[in-house]
Amino acid sequence: MNTQDVMELALALAEMDEVPPDSAVYVPGEGLKRALVGVDLDAAELVLAKQLGYDLAIAHHPAGGTAVLHYHRVLERHVVQMTAVGVSEQRAHAAVAELIYERRMLDAMRNYDRSPAVARMLGLAYMNVHTPLDEIGRRRMAAAVAELSPSATVEELILHLEERFGEFRNALTDIQVVVGRRNNPVGRAVVAHGAGTNGGFPVALAYFDHGVDTVIYIHCRPQDARRLTEACAGRAVNLVVTGHIASDAIGINPFVEALRDRGLDVTASLGVVPE
Repeated sequence: MNTQDVMELALALAEMDEVPPDSAVYVPGEGLKRALVGVDLDAAELVLAKQLGYDLAIAHHPAGGTAVLHYHRVLERHVVQMTAVGVSEQRAHAAVAELIYERRMLDAMRNYDRSPAVARMLGLAYMNVHTPLDEIGRRRMAAAVAELSPSATVEELILHLEERFGEFRNALTDIQVVVGRRNNPVGRAVVAHGAGTNGGFPVALAYFDHGVDTVIYIHCRPQDARRLTEACAGRAVNLVVTGHIASDAIGINPFVEALRDRGLDVTASLGVVPE
């Protein structure tokens, strides 16, 4: 395999037509045999990979180049997800506008060539695959949520997710209810994932204001959870946080297995929770 083959495989699994802005091949490679896959692979991990005899390092999170500089563009996927369940396009764009602005400004400040430069000096093929794998995870979680009746409680939702995915059982984190109650009905639920990062307070509130009863994020800032609790007082709505690393692994693990099926010797570590 080569790095283009690896990226195309990820796109095929996610049913995507093009490489999203937050994913990239930093250092191309041909005739690849051994790959190290991790949630975050930066300079130290690249040196380790080279020392251990890997010829390819695949990070999940963006690590440099255009994947960092253009990361803010994938946040527009929130708009697609929100409008798909009835949020008005105007409200959806307004909900993500500040997040996009913030990330565009912050990412432009980063040293975007630090880790790619280390990989080039080591002669190590290097890439990251973010949104395609998150989309795989989103679809898997959404399918599991759809197996429940809207009358099921949030507690039953959590138990069902833990039963369906070993990643949740094996993680050191727990699935949390940060807004709402465990005995609330799930009602109409949305898995808001695969759009760069969570949408915070404005995206969750937009969902709640347009008939969604339960929003599932993989992570959430404490201040956003507090604001939502205050803004939604008296409403039977729920924000469930499944856990960042465990949820990422739900999209990473099928990709790892597909790579192995194609003959690549893959080690999944550095945050990849086993299924």
